[in-house]
Amino acid sequence: MMKTVIIALAVAAAATSMPAIAQGAGGNGGGFMQRDQTRAEAQQRADTMFQMLDANKDGTVTKAEADEALAQFQAAQDGEGGRSAGRMQRVIDAAFATAQSLTLKQFEGQMLTRFDAADLDHNGTVTAAERQQLRAQRQAQRGASVTSTPQAAPAPATPSKPQ
Repeated sequence: MMKTVIIALAVAAAATSMPAIAQGAGGNGGGFMQRDQTRAEAQQRADTMFQMLDANKDGTVTKAEADEALAQFQAAQDGEGGRSAGRMQRVIDAAFATAQSLTLKQFEGQMLTRFDAADLDHNGTVTAAERQQLRAQRQAQRGASVTSTPQAAPAPATPSKPQ
């Protein structure tokens, strides 16, 4: 049972992370995150992840439940699932950035907002090319923020008083 939960969490975490495409891959070939994903698939994966995180099945996932699921996932990975665990950590951090608990509707809404942002042509499908473009944009933004960090301005000169 616990292995099933952990595997489902890994799949859901990978599915909800948009920029996880391998470098140099293109088209629809290759691994799971390289194929096109529809909005309906993203919603289904968000629902599955929510059900896996909702340990007590009360219809609300708390930050504590999500953290516990992440800890169990990391322990089960035994050092071999670093990327998946990292993606899952980012999904949980983003989901609980402003709340200590989420309903299915709230969680699903957040995941679909991320999907919509990645669907650059707004056709209801996120393609490998769109994920590649998003990654390039994010890297450019990070590079720009590093080079455009303002330097401390020199202190203004104190006017001298007439003697």
